[in-house]
Amino acid sequence: MSVEVTERSQPDRATSETPLVRIRGLRKLFPITRGILFQKRIGDVHAVDGVDLDIFKGETMGLVGETGCGKSTLARVLMRLYEATEGSIEFEGKDITRVKGGDLRGLRREMQMIFQDPFASLNPRKTVGSIIGAPYRLHKVVPRKKIKSEVQQLMELVGLNPEHYNRYPHEFSGGQRQRIGVARSLALRPKLIVCDEPVSALDVSIQAQVLNLLEDLQEEFNLTYLFIAHDLSVVKHVSDRVAVMYLGKIVEMAVGQTLYRNPKHPYSGALLSAVPIPDPDLAAAKKRIILEGDVPSPIDPPSGCRFHPRCPNAQFPRCSDEEPELRPHHPGQVAACHFPLEDRAVIDEAAGV
Repeated sequence: MSVEVTERSQPDRATSETPLVRIRGLRKLFPITRGILFQKRIGDVHAVDGVDLDIFKGETMGLVGETGCGKSTLARVLMRLYEATEGSIEFEGKDITRVKGGDLRGLRREMQMIFQDPFASLNPRKTVGSIIGAPYRLHKVVPRKKIKSEVQQLMELVGLNPEHYNRYPHEFSGGQRQRIGVARSLALRPKLIVCDEPVSALDVSIQAQVLNLLEDLQEEFNLTYLFIAHDLSVVKHVSDRVAVMYLGKIVEMAVGQTLYRNPKHPYSGALLSAVPIPDPDLAAAKKRIILEGDVPSPIDPPSGCRFHPRCPNAQFPRCSDEEPELRPHHPGQVAACHFPLEDRAVIDEAAGV
């Protein structure tokens, strides 16, 4: 069953427009230690390693890549759930990389997150009304007597029955639980919402409902999304721009249609070639790129281009010695590759992918 969502129009971004979020040189290393009493640092996990990213107001930035490439870590560093090792994060022109205390609490009103697991992210001991109303009580933006009515309005807005205010999370289906998470993230009317694979744990039959809900809320409240997902067909339909991440680095970024029709990085081409096509004839005619080997360890990433051990276009010694920079190709498209792919249509539009 395919997910049917409304096709997005691609906005034109003026070069002078100031991004809502500006990330520069962001790194997040997790230390590896040995010993019990006297721990010795013997290495680091390079989860996010030198990421530059701009997210503009009102857009949906898609972020894709294999499991373990650093997408969720990047999102958590942006949300200040993890401390950045290096680099800077600006929100509305203000450096928020090291904010703490009251400044961080104020930042929470502007940035919220929808988590992947719609059940693990909800406290099973609290009622839905208490979960959705928590931001109101913590930030004191609504009088205590009006919290219940505000929560019920939010529940109705996201498609939940307001009469279920006193029910517990286990009494709801997976799709309803995710709607609870959406309502909670929307309570403070934030400007940015990070969606960490919000539909990957849901049945395909209800994924489109949640995706359409997110798009409707974006239009109504002028929200900005960072949308993380594995399903490239979903990313194509909901994202204005897409960034492809591999082993802690962004290897390509482009407007959605440009990326799907003319990927420049071989890794992007491999991801797109793996998207299933429902038509057997089209699927048989489609050329697939099979990547050999496993993803290298983020503890000891390869030198030069990190994709070179698996890249079918790698040429030595340049790819193994020289790290590529993000270079422009088509308008709005940049890719970090010494030998980019030629222009070609990877995905047949008739396939509906």
